[in-house]
Amino acid sequence: MKILFVSLGCDKNLVDSEMMLGMLSREGFTFTDREDEAEIIVVNTCCFIHDAKEESVNTLLEMAEQKKTGKLKVLVAAGCLAQRYQAEIREEIPEVDVIIGTTAIDQIVEAVREVLAGEETGLKHIEDIDRAPVFGKKRMVTTGGHYAYLKIAEGCDKRCTYCIIPKLRGNFRSVPMDALVNEAKELVEQGVKELILVAQETTVYGQDLYGKKSLPELLDRLNEIPGLYWIRILYCYPEEITDELVEAIKRNEKVCHYLDMPIQHGCDAILKRMGRRTTGADLRRIIANLRKEIPDICLRTTLITGFPGETEEYHEQLMEFVDELEFDRLGVFTYSVEEDTPAALFEDQVEEEVKEERKACLMELQQEIAYEKAEDMVGKHLMVMIEGKVADENAYVGRSYKDAPNVDGYVFVNTHRELMTGDFVPVKITGSYEYDLIGEIDDEFTQ
Repeated sequence: MKILFVSLGCDKNLVDSEMMLGMLSREGFTFTDREDEAEIIVVNTCCFIHDAKEESVNTLLEMAEQKKTGKLKVLVAAGCLAQRYQAEIREEIPEVDVIIGTTAIDQIVEAVREVLAGEETGLKHIEDIDRAPVFGKKRMVTTGGHYAYLKIAEGCDKRCTYCIIPKLRGNFRSVPMDALVNEAKELVEQGVKELILVAQETTVYGQDLYGKKSLPELLDRLNEIPGLYWIRILYCYPEEITDELVEAIKRNEKVCHYLDMPIQHGCDAILKRMGRRTTGADLRRIIANLRKEIPDICLRTTLITGFPGETEEYHEQLMEFVDELEFDRLGVFTYSVEEDTPAALFEDQVEEEVKEERKACLMELQQEIAYEKAEDMVGKHLMVMIEGKVADENAYVGRSYKDAPNVDGYVFVNTHRELMTGDFVPVKITGSYEYDLIGEIDDEFTQ
């Protein structure tokens, strides 16, 4: 039977989708990208912020129409929206046959088989959100084969006042290290050259299993895998970045000098209201140390603007903070009111129009910083992983260690050579364009 799989939301959700795809594939199901051909449709949903929730609901409604016009026999809602709004989905979208929660993805085959057999599954595929994370399932990699995400933990213990994730995915639970190393080896054997470590928070990996932060040890072991070229670390909470982690990044040549470090704000008053565990001074100290210890480190961060109680003065403090710290990569979200979070009940909610104006100001400032940093790269060298060819041109698009897929910029490589996706080439940067770089192959450069 043909299955259409729609994966929404974050890269952690994508790993869940790839696991479900792998399980379904091994049971003999085939896949299609056409709604009108699908006999089974699985939507792995997200509801982290309002826009994501809206996209998930609209996608389910759109797919539900296939029950009337297409071949659709089974509609599955999986993931965060399914976990959070089980009853509402059953009532408002009765075309949904199966609801699978965030910790029950290993039951996808059983759930589909039950519906096809005429059984009523109800809500039975909702497990305890603190259930041990699903691991050891061979995945169907959907990222092109040259890079893949490695989800090293599930859930979060931080309880930031704006965030619903602990109620959707439970407390922090690490995946055993041996299982991660085995999964990484399998992915590399399939052709993966870059592993991107993800979790709600990667920096406290292993503390629940081994009694200590074990990300440095995991990096050491992954670094030994033959055929693996890059290891990239995302979602590092700044207060958890230890000297041991910094040393592990420095000593392991495959670990990219790149950290995604979501700080959310730079004003002490707002950081406190958010339930964050750092102050502006803490952040300045942590960032200064990273740049001292790893001079070529690329730092990405995300900010929330328009949080309840954010005055114009606090916004200006954040602008000054961004101007001072000059992050290499930066994204901004407007605050989204999420029910069942403490911040949803805070007074002094900021108007949407003001949120958008502040976001635009921050992004305009960051654009200036990014343009200057891109211009500073001209004349320098980078190893670039090829992502694909530019149509009708003797040029390819790739990424350097400074660029995570789908969120950062690209390096455009001019060459008459024939290259393949996943190839690594030495590039001299000859120009810049907004967030992207332009270069040419320079074989004399070795990293």
